[in-house]
This record gives sequence, C-alpha cells and structure tokens, in this order.
Amino acid sequence: QVQLVESGGGLVQAGGSLRLSCAASGRTFSNYAMGWFRQAPGKEREFVATANWSGGSTYYADSVKGRFTVSRDNAKNTAYLQMNSLKPEDTAVYYCAAKVGRGYSTSHFVYDYWGQGTEVTVSS
Repeated sequence: QVQLVESGGGLVQAGGSLRLSCAASGRTFSNYAMGWFRQAPGKEREFVATANWSGGSTYYADSVKGRFTVSRDNAKNTAYLQMNSLKPEDTAVYYCAAKVGRGYSTSHFVYDYWGQGTEVTVSS
C-alpha cells in the first residue's frame, strides 16, 4: 500500500504560479512511477504530467507543456508539479497517482494509488 497526500493548491490569478506536492508513504517510493491528473467540474479526469521512477523521463499533456514541470525527490518520498503561467482553464482538482513499475504512463487506468486531490482555482 502507498498513501499519497497532495498539498499546495489554492486560488491564484491568471499568469501566476503554484507548486503542488505529493507526499508518499508506505512503500519504497522509487519503485513507482508518478502521474498528475486533474478534473474540472463537469468534466472527466484528464492526464496532466507523468514521471518515471527517477524523474529522468517525463511527459506532459499538450495543454500544459512548457508551463508545468513534474519532478520528484525520492529521498523525500515526494513528487512535485510546478505550475507557471496559469490560466483559468487550469482550474480543477489535481490528483497525484502512483503506479507499480518504474515506467511512466499517461493512462489513469494503470495507476494503483491515488491521493485525495487538491483544488486549484485560477481567476481571470
């Protein structure tokens, strides 16, 4: 079992920045690839970013490429999502997820553990 706890969400003006954190506990963090997903009101959950076990390989949704950066610190059992140049359409609940295995994935179906989510609201 892996427990994930997100933090860092909040209200920010368009153009601003936030850094989300995802603290993991329970198992060896480096055995898991990490993903970030989001769900806006009335919409389906969508992929945002993912990193392999080391953070050396990453992949982003086109909508956030160049603005968001995913990283992880395995010594601290924590993953991060740095979000810059935020737009109102980034407003959503953001979830981190962990999948068994070291390779990353963009599909939420393959993730085994999920955090409770942290809300991000971007005002125009």
